[in-house]
Amino acid sequence: MRLKIWKNQFDCQNCKCSLPCICPSCGYGLKVKCLCCENCNTEVSGLYPMPALNRMTEIEQEFVLRFVQFSGSLKDMAKYLKLSYPTVRNMLDEIIKKLNEYEKE
Repeated sequence: MRLKIWKNQFDCQNCKCSLPCICPSCGYGLKVKCLCCENCNTEVSGLYPMPALNRMTEIEQEFVLRFVQFSGSLKDMAKYLKLSYPTVRNMLDEIIKKLNEYEKE
């Protein structure tokens, strides 16, 4: 499956992430408060930061996974996506920028 269209998909408010990452009430970033085991129903409560990959859009997550599968080769990514090398490099740069912003929070 090829990556979906990449148009301005860098805002978590516009994505269909598996976990919500933005508060629908105030727009502030959400944190995980409770984790539950489906097998034994054990619950672990606390206030945990949302992992960086979960804060990305599905398109960004898929890009990162494909990038790892291609051993970090932008040339292979460009070929797979049928995009130019500079376009794929720009996509990666946007993800790097986003990850750096997450680290500052």
